[in-house]
Amino acid sequence: MRGYAQINIERMINVNRMKIRFLYERLKWVIFVCIPLLVSLTSCSEDDMDETMNDFPVLVAEDMTVLEGDDNNTIELVVTLDREPASNVIIRYSTRNGTAESGRDFVGISDASLVIQAGQTEGKIPITIIGNTFPQPNRHFDIVFTSVINATVENNAVRITIIDDDEEIIGSLNIPDEGYVSPISYPGYQMVWSDDFNGDRLNEEFWTHEIGTGSNGWGNNELQYYQPDNTYIHENEYLIIEAKQQSVSGSQYTSSRIITSDKASFKYGRIDIRAALPKTQGIWPALWMLGESFWSEGWPSCGEIDIMEMLGHQPNRVYGTAHWGPDFSQRQLKERSIFAEQGTDFHSRFHVFSIVWEEDRIEWFVDERSYNVLTPADMNGFDYPFNDEFFFIFNVAVGGNWPGSPDVSTVFPQFMVVDYIRVFQKE
Repeated sequence: MRGYAQINIERMINVNRMKIRFLYERLKWVIFVCIPLLVSLTSCSEDDMDETMNDFPVLVAEDMTVLEGDDNNTIELVVTLDREPASNVIIRYSTRNGTAESGRDFVGISDASLVIQAGQTEGKIPITIIGNTFPQPNRHFDIVFTSVINATVENNAVRITIIDDDEEIIGSLNIPDEGYVSPISYPGYQMVWSDDFNGDRLNEEFWTHEIGTGSNGWGNNELQYYQPDNTYIHENEYLIIEAKQQSVSGSQYTSSRIITSDKASFKYGRIDIRAALPKTQGIWPALWMLGESFWSEGWPSCGEIDIMEMLGHQPNRVYGTAHWGPDFSQRQLKERSIFAEQGTDFHSRFHVFSIVWEEDRIEWFVDERSYNVLTPADMNGFDYPFNDEFFFIFNVAVGGNWPGSPDVSTVFPQFMVVDYIRVFQKE
């Protein structure tokens, strides 16, 4: 039995030796024949590919410079091939923000495509530039070619530079060089917050834009669409809110409305706002406040303090008003007005619109001339909501129940110019 087993073991060893030798011969064939052949074939393929790529036309597009314009306009970026392609050339492209931003300066593009047909050498990419009438630095963005089929590309990106052209229009602002200036301090008070509107754009740590048409034209059947583009800082010194005739989202007019809710709210103090106001039929500028409880309780129970309102067809008269009441059907108000000094108006000179706001008392001033006072005795039996936190709202409305709509006498654009706002509280 042991001899038979030993014979079988030797046979198995011999068989395994034969298998190993067979595998070795095969491996030599792979190492010395197949791999060099594969390398050779790969090299030929790369050469062939290079040769094929050399057969592709070259795509060329040059940087562009465009004027901004007052209204949106569509330009065309021309892309050309240095020779006719044998097959269709497919170009995929997107926009890339630079100092110009999508949605503010141009309409963004994401993964669009352009096809240049075989035998043709030119294609055009449409780009919409967003126009406006306020001055800005020149700015730029890029068109980026993300992929190109059947052509090679000279540059993967093309720069579009937008040239601002609003100097002539901004010159029509006619910012007054005279008017009332309030003091920077008062006895017994300290300044706790202010905005002098320095810098190149609105301070978003203080202000938020409200956008759109609101509910029922912001509750007043107003006609404008509020958008950020109509707010800007002029010469690092003045806040400008511009109302203009411009079609946006179904509205025929645009303007801006900015608020400080959740960023700068106050309870009591002296508030001074130096401003020059627009004038024309259908324009309604306002510098005012709402109670922070507006977001939970609504209007008018939150209370409203109108530091200044004006009707554009009465440029020599402003109003100071308070609104309150448990609901819209029982809304209450106390309103008084004051006229500019004889021979002047609120458009051609700066004036300072103020309130002195204490517990259970608010008094309105223009250039230190008092003209309205509110106390709990004015509430007609309703709660007095003016002993709580309030935030600021600056806006220029177009149309609405109170001023009426623009007519043939109305002139656009119109500008509200604000020099500063200051809040003082008792020490």
